[in-house]
Amino acid sequence: MKNHYALGLQQMQQELNTLQNPGFYWITSQRQEDAGMLLRQVVSQQKAATLISSDEKPQALLTPDPIGGPARMPLFSLPANKSSLQQLESDFSRVLNSRSGLVIFYSNAALWGKLSPDELAIWLKRMRRLITKKQITLLMITSGTSIIHLRNHLQAYFRQLDGLAHLDFQQDSWQYRINWWSAADKLLADRAIRLICGDNQFIAVNDAEQNIPLSRNDENQFLAQEGVLEGAPPLSVQWQLFSDNESVFSRAQQANAATVIFSLVHNQDINSLATMVHSLRRSRGSALKIVVREISTTLRYSDERLLLACGVNAIVPTAASLSRFLTTLEGIQGQQFSRHVPANLNALMQALQPLQQKGYLPLDAFCAAVQQLMANTLLPENDKGLLVALRAVPQLKPEQILTLCKPRRFGDLVTLVNDRIYLFLSSCRFNDLDIALKSIFSLPHDELFSNRIVWFEDNQIVSEADKIRQLTSVVQRDRQAAPLAAVPVAAQADVPERGAQTPQPITLTLNLDGASH
Repeated sequence: MKNHYALGLQQMQQELNTLQNPGFYWITSQRQEDAGMLLRQVVSQQKAATLISSDEKPQALLTPDPIGGPARMPLFSLPANKSSLQQLESDFSRVLNSRSGLVIFYSNAALWGKLSPDELAIWLKRMRRLITKKQITLLMITSGTSIIHLRNHLQAYFRQLDGLAHLDFQQDSWQYRINWWSAADKLLADRAIRLICGDNQFIAVNDAEQNIPLSRNDENQFLAQEGVLEGAPPLSVQWQLFSDNESVFSRAQQANAATVIFSLVHNQDINSLATMVHSLRRSRGSALKIVVREISTTLRYSDERLLLACGVNAIVPTAASLSRFLTTLEGIQGQQFSRHVPANLNALMQALQPLQQKGYLPLDAFCAAVQQLMANTLLPENDKGLLVALRAVPQLKPEQILTLCKPRRFGDLVTLVNDRIYLFLSSCRFNDLDIALKSIFSLPHDELFSNRIVWFEDNQIVSEADKIRQLTSVVQRDRQAAPLAAVPVAAQADVPERGAQTPQPITLTLNLDGASH
């Protein structure tokens, strides 16, 4: 390989850190700040480079200044529309050549949603031909909440792309996932590398240095709270039963590859159980099998995610029989826990349960809270919650329905936009929507609303939140900023603005037959 460019990731294997010439590579990231830091790190390694940006100004992407890099660099802006993308090949053919250095094209994921799958395939094939003809290397860097759709499409274009990778934020580090990467006459695929940040640069971490059990001679042992066996005695000599979870945790601190089983009876025990699981996973390594059996129905969807993020291998619901529970234990034997568990438990809890608000919020605060949750990369993509628009029946005003709306869970928010009520239900799945509405409204929701619209994908929710914030007048925002009164709106409408009325005397007159009028 005569010419190549360096990606710039520190302590990375050389083949994965090389961009061949000619070459066509694509790296995606959900968070814009991660994509920007990666871009500046790549620029800092180049002698010559060209930057093209859509949506974001090129100068903003280079702030703060990269450490090193070319003294002068051509900067281009591309309008964020479909026609600009389709004309990009002809623009490249006029402007770029082999002396342009590494060409970096930054874009938002929403831009690629303007192309159909067939149009994206044609765009990639045409761009590939141009890159080969012009002998240039093109690095695409794309960020945005809707990145999952683009990544799924790109995986089908192995022949057009020399490399495809994704940068994923994980609270205290990043995971750099490589689908495939061609460089130095080698093809590497299916790699996951953990990165940390130092001096505004990504640095690869050698996970081989992490905690690995020195011995696995306890891999057939089961350390369990006695309630998980429903009163049955130990099933074999390999089973040790303990009276409470704290005793299980104390014994498990000496285990290497045993199966550790906690019971969960009350929802208020979630945080203490998460603390024990997190400590074991961080200190005892990946060979330990950690299981939680739900004794009574207590787990919410967000609680399950917290326990899994802390290092649980399996959660057995209360509806599972004892035989199904034992089958689950058999199925996880020999497993290695492969997910990264962040070191800071408090930050992890806050990230997985970020909305400490509930009930009515003014429009701006409502949209800000929703967008904050959508930007959380620790929560599953397209599974963070539901945004629901509800239109009141003609007989009722939206303000009246607000007096019947009583969200009880943190993360369940409501606001008023024109003649619609908007609800955001955090960690709620679509099939649970009717149950959630029944819990929130004190009257049957089918009698309160004439229709409803539901958004469940991240990019749809973010787009709708932007839309209602922009379309709503400043006057309405100011009106919503005032807290709702406890008195129903219909009663408030009868109160005159000038205050209490002064009593007025009324004289009754009698007609000839003695009737008053």
